[in-house]
Amino acid sequence: MQTAGFDRIDVQILHALHIDGRVPFARIAQVIDVSDQTVARRYSRLRSSNALRVWGLVDRTRLGHVEWLVRIRCTPDSAQAIARSLARRDDTSWISRTSGGTELVCVTSAATPGESLLLRELPKTARVLDVSAHCLLHIYSGRASGIVTKLNALTPEQVAQLRPADPPATDPGQPVELDDLDRQLLGLLRDDGRAATAQLAAQTGASRSTVQRRIAELRAAGALYFHVDARWPLLGLGMRTLLWLSVKPAHLERVGLALTAHPEVAFVAATSGSSNLHASLATRDIPALYTYLSTQISTLRGVRSVDSAPVLQTFKGAAGLHGPATDT
Repeated sequence: MQTAGFDRIDVQILHALHIDGRVPFARIAQVIDVSDQTVARRYSRLRSSNALRVWGLVDRTRLGHVEWLVRIRCTPDSAQAIARSLARRDDTSWISRTSGGTELVCVTSAATPGESLLLRELPKTARVLDVSAHCLLHIYSGRASGIVTKLNALTPEQVAQLRPADPPATDPGQPVELDDLDRQLLGLLRDDGRAATAQLAAQTGASRSTVQRRIAELRAAGALYFHVDARWPLLGLGMRTLLWLSVKPAHLERVGLALTAHPEVAFVAATSGSSNLHASLATRDIPALYTYLSTQISTLRGVRSVDSAPVLQTFKGAAGLHGPATDT
């Protein structure tokens, strides 16, 4: 397929990396029927132009942390300053300015539900008019998956060839405990999710086999996942919109799962609060957003109300990182 900025091979490589962020270039080349050099050269070009980054990120919920989606209403003259201040914090991610420019939305996490410093400090800020926090209860789609996988650049057969083997079963209710090597690896992979095993071994002082085994264990436990960040406008997706839906409890899971199948939905999660379902959309433009809301959302049984907010600016992206999807 051809998009506004990436050509067919670029999007196939992006799709492959969404399936497995550390898949060897040779494997991608074999599956999409191009040379190893072509894949390596395309990836290098996209990364050097900041059109693409692969990050190894921590799912903090697997460490026993609680994540919050926070909506902050502030005075018109203060939004930029507050957003930049939030962006400097280590406990924030996905900071966006929405609506008329007076609302900020971000994700924050804390080791316990009541521990978040952000939630305690924000009300003290004079220019903050209102704060609402929604606990992320269950993520239906997002995290390791991405909107690129819905562009269908690869066939189901190609996806199957690239998908990593199913990891051994782990107890999802038991928090993952990290040791010093884990923390070192996670820090290095956060900077570059595709860092070579030999490089990681040299930087941590561990053997290559130990590094490979520990990365596999962290992935199997759900503590480590790989996020592929790309410039959405180059994919023909120039508009990002946040949705808050109020759904009847009996329909919550059905609606959440239905949203995951929509090509426009990049992320969807159940939350606490009267608006109990949150979604992030990527559409071509405003008319495409209208079409989606009027023909897709309107048909979902059990949805009582919908609040939509176009994203005007993104100050910080996944796991607190600045990358292709951010505007500043």
